Amino acid sequence: MTQKKKIEFSGRVAIVTGAGGGLGREHALALAARGAKVVVNDFGRSSAIGDELSAADAVVKEIIGAGGVAIASNASVTDEVAMNSMVKTVMDRWGRIDILVNNAGVLRDKSFAKMSMSDFRLVMEVHVIGAAICTKAVWDIMRAQKYGRVIMTTSSSGLYGNFGQANYSAAKMALVGLMQTLAIEGENSNIRINCLAPTAATQMTDGLWSEEVLQAFRPEYVTPAVLVLASEDAPIRMIICGGAGAFEAAHITLTNGAWIGIDPDAPEKLRDQLFKVTDRKGEIVPHSAVAQGTNEGTKASAAML
Repeated sequence: MTQKKKIEFSGRVAIVTGAGGGLGREHALALAARGAKVVVNDFGRSSAIGDELSAADAVVKEIIGAGGVAIASNASVTDEVAMNSMVKTVMDRWGRIDILVNNAGVLRDKSFAKMSMSDFRLVMEVHVIGAAICTKAVWDIMRAQKYGRVIMTTSSSGLYGNFGQANYSAAKMALVGLMQTLAIEGENSNIRINCLAPTAATQMTDGLWSEEVLQAFRPEYVTPAVLVLASEDAPIRMIICGGAGAFEAAHITLTNGAWIGIDPDAPEKLRDQLFKVTDRKGEIVPHSAVAQGTNEGTKASAAML
């Protein structure tokens, strides 16, 4: 087999949110090690190496110590003014922004019966609104330079559900929807947007996993997916699931369906035909929402008119 060129980011500028530790730190370190100038963003977290440095500053120090280039941002992704200011600082210093990794997040896990709406709003605000704010801040820059790579961090909890995570699951699935539409809108400007669904031991999983599991699911084992999704050859509208060195792709599909018709007995007919509606043989991954009107059920109805 022909050896393909190594993925590298010389001349590229990347912003990684929530990069003071865990997954974000590993993403930032890896991008910097392969040549990217990196903005390490994290809000209000103390460094593990001393109170004199914030978590973001500590990662920047680590990158610079390894010969890389980085600056810190200690602002919250939910602060629109601060994120716009961060982007302006980056443009003034480096003149471009090529990569945005929306990684920042929080957990407020409880069963829905015990969950307060304030905890629901907080998780939605950080994950969804924070990602939207950061993406909006770089969007026109990427459009003007005809190049951009944006990674949304979703989760298997959003894709498939998980007990005690109604707020987190809703937020993570919302990011998939945001990715789907922005990928369509940005494609003509060579802005490729994808999702990463990581399974990794981070600060958010402290106390939940055994030491053996923690070692198997180290954050750095997920980062190869970020390097691929941030690269020049990145795919578009992909949901990559990664953990413990294994990677899969998740898809939101549409079945061929069935034509039920419009009459008083439609509810009963639909009930009796659900087996056909849910039959996954021949299902598709639609390019856009318009595809819902082009499945077999709709085409059958059109043919009968």
